[in-house]
Amino acid sequence: MSGDRIEVLHPAELTAEALGAWRELRATAGSPDNPFMAPEFTRAVGLVRPGTRVAVQYQGGEQAGFFPFERGLWGRGRAVGMGVSDCQGAILRPGLELDPQRLLRACSLSVWEFDNLETGQNAFIAPGAEGFAAPVIDVADGYPHYEGLLRERSRKFLKSTLAQARRMDRQVGPLRFVFDERDPAVLETLMAWKSAQYRRTGRRDRFAQKWIAHLVRTLADTEAPDCSGVLSVLYAADLPVAAHFGLRSRTVLSCWFPAYDVCFAKFSPGLVLHLRMVEAAAAAGIGLIDLGRGEAGYKDSLKTRELTVHEGALTRPGAGAALHRLSREPVRAAHRFVTDRPRLASFAARTLKTVGSMRYR
Repeated sequence: MSGDRIEVLHPAELTAEALGAWRELRATAGSPDNPFMAPEFTRAVGLVRPGTRVAVQYQGGEQAGFFPFERGLWGRGRAVGMGVSDCQGAILRPGLELDPQRLLRACSLSVWEFDNLETGQNAFIAPGAEGFAAPVIDVADGYPHYEGLLRERSRKFLKSTLAQARRMDRQVGPLRFVFDERDPAVLETLMAWKSAQYRRTGRRDRFAQKWIAHLVRTLADTEAPDCSGVLSVLYAADLPVAAHFGLRSRTVLSCWFPAYDVCFAKFSPGLVLHLRMVEAAAAAGIGLIDLGRGEAGYKDSLKTRELTVHEGALTRPGAGAALHRLSREPVRAAHRFVTDRPRLASFAARTLKTVGSMRYR
C-alpha cells in the first residue's frame, strides 16, 4: 500500500478504533457487503490459525487500509481462511493506490496466494491468475419476484422441487423450516453429514481438519451486523433432513456448508431447503445470496447472475516465490488441463465418486 507507514498486527491486537475504521472503509467500498470481508471473520480465523495477521496502512495519520493474510514458512502467505473463505482481498479507502510489492515486503511475504479474490481487487491480479464464475441470487425485489424469474428460467426445476416438498410433507411428516437455528446439536449433525458427503464423493473431508471445525463453531456463536453465523434447517416430522451453515451481513448471505440426510435423498431435501432459505433471506432484508465458486446443477437453476472471482498468487522476487512456482504451478497446470476438457473432467468426477463410495462402504 502506498502512502505512510504499514503496521502488521495479530487480529486480536486491533483496537476498537481500528475495527470501526475497517467497517467504515468496507461500507464505502461499493462492493457487496460480503461477511468474509468483515473483521469478525479475520478475528475468528486468528483464533485457530496462529499465522493470521493484518497489515494496517496509515495515511495522514489515519487508518486507510487493512490487508488480512496468513503467513507460513519461508514467507509463503495466503488469504485468510484460504480453502474455506469465499471472498478475499484488501479493505481500502476509496482512491488509495495499492503498491503490491511494498505490501509484500512490509508483511515479510514472498508470495500471497488467493483462490476467491473479490471482483475489483485488480492490484492483486498478476499474470497467470484465473477468473472463475461465482453464481449469485438477487432477491432485493423480494421472493415473489424471484420466484417469477424461476418460473421463466428454471420452470422444470421449480416445479419438481415444490412437488418434492409436498411429497415429503405427505410421506415423512409436516415440514418446518428454521432460518436461524441456534441448537448446537443440529450444527454437529450438519458437520457429520458434510463429512460423510466429502468421503462419499472422494473429496478431502474439510471437517477432519480441526481448525475448520473450530472456526465454524466459533462463527456459529458470532452475532455481528457485518458477520453472523446462520444455521438454516429443514425439518420433516421434527427430524432435521437438510441444513446449511453460512455467514450473513445486513444485506448478503454467503452460502458455505449445505448437506442433507441421505436417508431422505429421494425427496431432494437439499433443494427444498435452498428454496426455503432464499425466501427467508429475502424476508430478513438480505438482497444478495452468494452461492460460491464452483459448478453445480442446482446453482445453475437458482442463480440470477454471476460474479467473477480469481485464483492465483502475488509474488516478489526471491527463493520463496521460486519455491511456490515449483510446488504449485504443476498442480494448477494439471487441474487446468482437466477442467478445460469437459469429457475428461466428467470422467475424473465419476472416478472420485467411485473411489469415495468404496471408502464409504
